[in-house]
Amino acid sequence: MEIRKKITLQFVIIVALIYLLTITAIYISFSETRKEEFYDRLSSKAKSIAQMLVDIDEIDKEVLRKIEQNNPLSLPNEKVNIYDKLNRSLFSSEMEESDHYSVELLNIVRISNEVRFRFKKEEIVGYYHKGQNDKIVVFVAAEDIFGMKKLKRLGLILIIVYVSGMLVVFLAGRIFARNALKPLANLIDEVDHIKPSQIGIQLNEGNGTDEISKLSQTFNRFLRRLESVYNMQKNFINNASHELRTPLTVLSGQLEVMLLKERKNEEYKRIIESTLEELKKLSEFSNQLLLLAQASSDFSDLNFSHCRVDDLLWQSRQELIKRKSNYSIEISFSEEIDSENKLLVFGNSMLLKTAFLNLMDNGCKYSPSNTVRINISSELEKYVVIEFADKGIGISDADLKHIYQPFYRAKDVLQTQGHGIGLSLVDKIVKLHKGEIKIDSQVNTGTTITICFPLIV
Repeated sequence: MEIRKKITLQFVIIVALIYLLTITAIYISFSETRKEEFYDRLSSKAKSIAQMLVDIDEIDKEVLRKIEQNNPLSLPNEKVNIYDKLNRSLFSSEMEESDHYSVELLNIVRISNEVRFRFKKEEIVGYYHKGQNDKIVVFVAAEDIFGMKKLKRLGLILIIVYVSGMLVVFLAGRIFARNALKPLANLIDEVDHIKPSQIGIQLNEGNGTDEISKLSQTFNRFLRRLESVYNMQKNFINNASHELRTPLTVLSGQLEVMLLKERKNEEYKRIIESTLEELKKLSEFSNQLLLLAQASSDFSDLNFSHCRVDDLLWQSRQELIKRKSNYSIEISFSEEIDSENKLLVFGNSMLLKTAFLNLMDNGCKYSPSNTVRINISSELEKYVVIEFADKGIGISDADLKHIYQPFYRAKDVLQTQGHGIGLSLVDKIVKLHKGEIKIDSQVNTGTTITICFPLIV
């Protein structure tokens, strides 16, 4: 069901209940007032009859019957019955005494002085009168024909008002729901017209205070993040295709040149070695792309276990020096590292080694002495801290803002071989392991990259 219909239905139901309770209260109040007023009239009638019959000696039951028959203020279908203290009938307004009240009821009236009750269509008052000469019980019964007609008329009016009022409430509810959801409908219409090429478009945020405006602001923030991811993906595809196309072009060109004519074995060997070198670069680049994708994947897809960061650092050092013998990598430990527990983290050993290899390689590659110094320390006995320090060319403040973007390379290192994936990959791996990374660098002085990981408690 549409929200507009739900709001309309809820609005109508709430108003209908309130409306129904109101008219029910009015009807019940009028009914109780009518009944109370009619009983009061019956009571007054009973008291006046009792006083005339008991306290005035000149009036007997025959005279009283004539008075009642000729009384223009008699109630509709009025009946009067009087009993003495021995429960004998003294008077009945009708010629034939058809109505008799039980002894139990007479005794109840004597005890309570006055009793009010309803029997069929008649409303009856029983009154106990203690006169100077005698004690009698008077019953006056009558039908409130006019009061009941008024009550029925009121009920009919209330039903008509309720039905017609609910129709008005239903129409008002639809208008109210439509106007209340109009900003949301406009927002939906705006979103529907956003094309893939218009991700950067901003929705109208209205007055900026109500819930619809906050929804627009939230969606605009989402669009900005989506635009950032879209641009990053587009740049990633462009840069990746360029990085792949360059070595493939070189390989294709070298092989085509080699096939143009017969050559000496030395030339074939030189071309094959050059081709092999390009293939190694291509393989390294492909591996980095795969690792970047893996580091960006869901945590549950990775195999995490207990890892010692010092073992992974020594393994990474040995592997890198094996490939590049001119590199110098020094590893030292702070004094607070006094047990194996201060080196244990929960992570993926392959990804951690990849991060360490990239940081070692960058430190040596951009340092004139091809040297990087690594220090392992502990912080609050909750984190292991690893510092990679070099005395290389450094990174400018302008480049530091973009250093974690894939394929981004500073202008002063374009002549150095690389793909611009290393630090982006390191950043993702560190965050994947719930760690932190910090870069402190000065141009022509050196760079210190500090990463910390939570220890296994």
